[in-house]
Amino acid sequence: MILSVSRRTDIPSYFSNWFFERVKEGGVYTRNPMNPKQISRLELSPETVDCIVFWTKNPEPMLARLKELEPYPFYFQFTLTGYGKDVECNIPHKKEVLLPTFQRLSEAVGSKRVIWRYDPILFTNRYTPEYHVKAFRQMAEALRGYTEKCVISFVDTYAKNKKNMQALGVYELPKEELEAFAKKLCDIAKDNGMAMASCAEQIDLEYCGIAHNACIDKVLIEEIIGCKLNGAKDKNQRSECGCMESIDIGTYHTCENGCAYCYANHSEAQVKENLRKYDVNSKILCGMIGEEDKVTERKVVSLKVEQFSLF
Repeated sequence: MILSVSRRTDIPSYFSNWFFERVKEGGVYTRNPMNPKQISRLELSPETVDCIVFWTKNPEPMLARLKELEPYPFYFQFTLTGYGKDVECNIPHKKEVLLPTFQRLSEAVGSKRVIWRYDPILFTNRYTPEYHVKAFRQMAEALRGYTEKCVISFVDTYAKNKKNMQALGVYELPKEELEAFAKKLCDIAKDNGMAMASCAEQIDLEYCGIAHNACIDKVLIEEIIGCKLNGAKDKNQRSECGCMESIDIGTYHTCENGCAYCYANHSEAQVKENLRKYDVNSKILCGMIGEEDKVTERKVVSLKVEQFSLF
């Protein structure tokens, strides 16, 4: 299986010690967000986990313990944007903290295994296309040689972030202007040795060198592990998403990043309530297993395609 850690919350930044404890124990419990009384236990042995994909805005808490993951192939999706505290209110200083952290992580695991995400991109009176081009160029130059790929996306409005988007005054660019803007970013990325891709976007930008991306990337994982995989497209994601199937172990409404565009938090009060339940020794993230919960062992297997020879 491919383990996603996590689309639902920033485990590397806030819950990395909990994750390392689950790895040591060889198993983790996850609650079904669509059926909260249903809990699954997943085996976390190197024989069943083909690759771990980390999603984060700050992996610094993990850096000192990366050696504990040596039995497991993994890579990072590292989101690093040019926004200030009005959009990403709890994110550390980009230039002083996060750029050096990105560089240190890349030095530890290799540039192929750290994907730079400059996303989602939103436009306001402050965050104009010109602002983004300037911020993107500064970051791309700082990350030259530390990553081989940059992923972009444009902000989507959901019920959970609509009020924040309106408060920021977010506006959309006309299609022609959006394409010209994307081309500028792509050219900057190329100048700094990076391929560029888009995440779950309907707009086709391949003509300017921006491919449709797969964040849970079957091709990249096969390259990392040196073996073909028998995984299918993830049917639980949007149709524009190119990700292969994975199992996410995060919990919604637990992330402290406080990003205005976030879809994974219901409310600040709900986040605080869930965080009070956090226990590094708990088998489930920010929660407890109750008497009414139905716990089952989820059958997980390696997706590796074994190759046999007759000779």
